[in-house]
Amino acid sequence: MSPIAAVAPGAKADYKSESTLARLLGSGSAGIAELAVFHPVDTISKRLMSNEVKIKSASQLNSVIFRDSASAPIGKRFFSLFPGLGYAAGYKVSQRIYKYGGQPFARDFLAKHYGNQFDAAFGKKTGKAIMHSVAGSIIGIGEIVLLPLDVLKIKRQTNPAAFRGRGVLAIVRDEGMGLYRGAGWTAARNAPGSFALFGGSAFTKGYLFGLTDYNAATWFQNFIASIGGATASLVVSAPLDVIKTRIQNKNFENPESGIKIIRSMVKNEGFTSFFKGLTPKLLMTGPKLVFSFWLAQTLIPAFDVAFSKK
Repeated sequence: MSPIAAVAPGAKADYKSESTLARLLGSGSAGIAELAVFHPVDTISKRLMSNEVKIKSASQLNSVIFRDSASAPIGKRFFSLFPGLGYAAGYKVSQRIYKYGGQPFARDFLAKHYGNQFDAAFGKKTGKAIMHSVAGSIIGIGEIVLLPLDVLKIKRQTNPAAFRGRGVLAIVRDEGMGLYRGAGWTAARNAPGSFALFGGSAFTKGYLFGLTDYNAATWFQNFIASIGGATASLVVSAPLDVIKTRIQNKNFENPESGIKIIRSMVKNEGFTSFFKGLTPKLLMTGPKLVFSFWLAQTLIPAFDVAFSKK
């Protein structure tokens, strides 16, 4: 079974789930592969979102993206886009296991206990898609448990001076719950973002391709569904994502509230600043989400088959 699909019409439909181990290995493998390919693009996006001045020239853009390596040879500039890879690996792999592997469990719970209500309220076709959306939103809100890893990753990408030579354990000891700064904004961003991600994919398969069995989707259908869901997710969550990123990239000893950041953005940068970094994120949405969704949807059932033969 794919991480974002049930196999029969209606939210209450019976289906056979893969083993927990298969879900963990499949989603984890997808996270590792995605990280290796897309970490540099993520760094560029975060640095553009953290930039608080208007970019007026190519040289200024170069400085924003490559920081101290802006004038270095192209090879060194490329590798400068891999700061905080250790934090990124911990966060991305954990996130993908949690999200891709966890959403089916939330969906299973909803189907078992509230499937009839979804069907009655929205009809079987729409009810199943809405159930996928709600399950994704629940998992998205719970993702704040991984926030410290996200904070460390973003600071390494955008504000390495915040570390002041300290290691991970020293930072955790010194900052404590400060690593959860911006948790409310993160939950507010993740709830609609994950709702749109899983729901957009489900609606695309159900309405564009007329699938009642989401697992019957071809690679091309998964490709289109992933782009639809991911694009909707990024656009919906973009303003809150910028706010969250700016909260997290400040120095530990000089935090700013989300409200203060919003006021500053509106006053100094205008309303379009809430969508900074959206273009590179959209440009990477297709290959990134299709890549990770495809791997997860391919590997999870493959692992399940392999384990069932033992």
